Amino acid sequence: MKKKKRNLLILEIVGLLLALLWLSPFYIMIVNSIKTKKEIFSDVIGIPEEWTFENFSNAFIDLDFIHSFINSLIITIFSVGIIIIFSAMAAYALQRNKSKLSGMIFFIFVAAMLIPFQSVMIPLVSLFGKVEMLNQVGLIFMYLGFGSSLSIFLYHGSLSSVAVSLDEAATIDGANKWQIFWRIIFPILKPISVTVGILNVIWIWNDYLLPSLVLNEQSATIPLKMFFFFGQYTKQWHLALAGLTIAIIPVIIVYFFAQKHIIKGVSDGAVK
Repeated sequence: MKKKKRNLLILEIVGLLLALLWLSPFYIMIVNSIKTKKEIFSDVIGIPEEWTFENFSNAFIDLDFIHSFINSLIITIFSVGIIIIFSAMAAYALQRNKSKLSGMIFFIFVAAMLIPFQSVMIPLVSLFGKVEMLNQVGLIFMYLGFGSSLSIFLYHGSLSSVAVSLDEAATIDGANKWQIFWRIIFPILKPISVTVGILNVIWIWNDYLLPSLVLNEQSATIPLKMFFFFGQYTKQWHLALAGLTIAIIPVIIVYFFAQKHIIKGVSDGAVK
């Protein structure tokens, strides 16, 4: 009994140390965002002697936050929406049609999660450049391709717990496949749809590499705008860190309100 308590205490201490290590960059970012430029260079870790919030107002204006926020919001909403719709339909078709072909297609989707984006980004941009789709529409279409693999995997696992008898009963009542999916199956998939949506929102909202290859400065998202902002304020860390703090606030709010759905959806979709 004493040994178990000692092991539990050790695990708690290790967990606490890991949590502090993980939170340390956020602490440094937030603390230094309310310091003056002079204080940052004199003491990076310490609490500021004089708190100043002018950094946030200046960064908000220089970051053109409203315009960047709208760009990120449009791209994220449309990308996540089509990922949810197409991934749910694809997973339903693959899960309900048991065959070697459907199994192979599902395996290809799962294997695609292992392919790093860096290995395909140059051919991808070259291809879309030829068809003149290097804009927000092209970016949304790319997100559909890169986000479908994980989403289909989660939907496929969740559909395994949905009884086929529901489809059969609806078919007897005269419903076609389209009606069965949208009126019966898709509403049942609401928990996993929330999870898929949140995971893709966090990914797309924070993505920098793909927008940097596709978008210009006028249609830049918040991460891309932050890159330009840091380039301009490399030596003015009080403004740069204030801008970074503003940029991460929306996704943190979304995550805290929906974290229980993420945990439940991932466990339901991946373990089934």
